[in-house]
Amino acid sequence: MAQSLSGKVALVTGASSGIGEATALAFAAEGMSVAISGRRRERLEALVARITAAGGKALALPGDVSIEADATASVEATIAAFGRIDILVNAAGVNEAGGIETLTTEQWHRVIDINLMGTIYTCKAAFPHMKAQGAGDIINISSTAGRRSGWQFASYATSKFGVTGFTEALRQEGGVAGIRVAIIEPGATATEIADSISDPKWRAAIQQHTHKEGAMESADIVDAILLVVQLPRRANITRILIQPTTDVAPMP
Repeated sequence: MAQSLSGKVALVTGASSGIGEATALAFAAEGMSVAISGRRRERLEALVARITAAGGKALALPGDVSIEADATASVEATIAAFGRIDILVNAAGVNEAGGIETLTTEQWHRVIDINLMGTIYTCKAAFPHMKAQGAGDIINISSTAGRRSGWQFASYATSKFGVTGFTEALRQEGGVAGIRVAIIEPGATATEIADSISDPKWRAAIQQHTHKEGAMESADIVDAILLVVQLPRRANITRILIQPTTDVAPMP
C-alpha cells in the first residue's frame, strides 16, 4: 500500500525546469511542503507561485549546488522554514560534449562539480538531519550514461558513473540509520539538458534525441520517484533504469 506523503518536507534541486520542476509540483500535489533550488531565480519564484496558488507550500532557494556553501544553505533553509527534511531529490544536472583533447579543464569541472559534487554536497548536508530524525529518503537522478560511456560525452558519463558509486555507498551507510537511498537512471527524456552543451552541433543532436518521437516526459520519471518514496519503510528500491519503450539500441 502506498504510504501518504502529506505533511512531509522535500528539497528538490534543479527545480527550475524538467524533472526537478515536475517533482516539486507532484510533491506539492501530494500535500508536501517543498523547497526548490536552482540557478534561475525567476523560474523558481514562478514555480512557487504556481504551487501556492494551488494551496501548497513552497520555498524558492536560488543558488548553485556546485558551490558547497549554496548547497548546504539550501538544506539549512529548508529545515529553518519547515522544521525538518524528509526527502531530498538531486535533479540538478548539465551535459557537455567533447573528448579528452577537446574539452577544457573548466568544462570538465563544470559538469563534474554540478552533477557529482553538487549531489555530494546536498547529501552531506542533509544526511545528519535525516539520521537524527531516524528516517529520510534521498533520490539521485542519474542517466543511462551512468551505465555506458561515449567518447563525445566523457565528462557527463564520468559524472554519472560517479553518482552511481556514491549512491550505492551512501545507501549502505544510510540504511542502518533508516535513510533510504536510490538512484534513478532515465533514458531520453524531454528536458532542457541539451541546452547546457556548448557545441551547437552536439547541442542540436542531443535536443533531437531527448525530444524524439517516443521520448519520455518528466512526469514519467516523477512516477518512479513517487514509487520509491511511497513504499513501506522496510523496502528500498535502490536503482531504477527507465527507458523509452521504443529504444531498442544504444544512442549513436
